[in-house]
Amino acid sequence: MNTQAQAVSIVMIEDDEGHARLIEKNIRRAGVANEIIPFVDGTSALNYMFGEDRSGQVSASRHLLVLLDLNLPDMTGVAILEKIKNNVHTRRTPVVVLTTTDDEREIQRCYDLGANVYITKPVDYDGFANAIRQLGMFFSVMQVPETD
Repeated sequence: MNTQAQAVSIVMIEDDEGHARLIEKNIRRAGVANEIIPFVDGTSALNYMFGEDRSGQVSASRHLLVLLDLNLPDMTGVAILEKIKNNVHTRRTPVVVLTTTDDEREIQRCYDLGANVYITKPVDYDGFANAIRQLGMFFSVMQVPETD
């Protein structure tokens, strides 16, 4: 893994504790050692990404990759995606949507809003674990752009 990729922090927005543990465990199994910053709701994740002044400037120097569940307790993942992609400081941040929703319109909407990858969580444990391991391998080779 190159040093640039090493500096990438993974912002995981996932309210299901079991899924969050499974995601982290399988990303680690894929050999990805990057920091994972977990959030269980959109509000706290957006506070982290946009900072106290809500400008997003705080994330301008960060190398982030967002793992986003669409079904969250306080707001939709789609609303979070829209906020990230509409902010000048975070719009280039790669967003991987990871959800149980395989609705065609929802998938198209996420891509229209700027999602980089859309992954449907397989229902069974092994399928989900395998999908996350493959995602981990993808993380280990992908490049994250400077935000601003």
